[in-house]
Amino acid sequence: MKRKLILSGMLMLTFWCNAQTTEPDLKAVRKAIEASNAIYADLANKNDGSILTRYTDDACLYPPNAAPLCGKAQIVSFFKGGPQVHVKFTIQHLYGDGKTSVTEESYYEMTDMEGKKLDDGKVIVIWKNTKNGWKMHRDMFSSNHPAK
Repeated sequence: MKRKLILSGMLMLTFWCNAQTTEPDLKAVRKAIEASNAIYADLANKNDGSILTRYTDDACLYPPNAAPLCGKAQIVSFFKGGPQVHVKFTIQHLYGDGKTSVTEESYYEMTDMEGKKLDDGKVIVIWKNTKNGWKMHRDMFSSNHPAK
């Protein structure tokens, strides 16, 4: 009986998770997030603060091996003077209501401007729907490789 309940619960969870990714609201949000992710590195590479257009006013960035960076001044300081790179994000899952907030699970691959692979890893982002569209509210990432 216990095994049957566990299996039933797992099937319900699988159904719920699959239903989450097929909701029309999440499909629209996914398109918005994919568009934002596609220009992310280009904005960061400008070193002019334009990367902040991707974040909420009270956003926090959680880089690996470092303290959280919250607010515009701290986030822009993280990107200032950073290396010029290309980043490709591949969304694995989106969770949420598709109206006020969603959580993104993604993988990233980072290359230099000539296409040489520099890093790959994973990303968790909490997105909020603002009056200016979907913005990153919490952004956490880490490499798949040991710290050097």
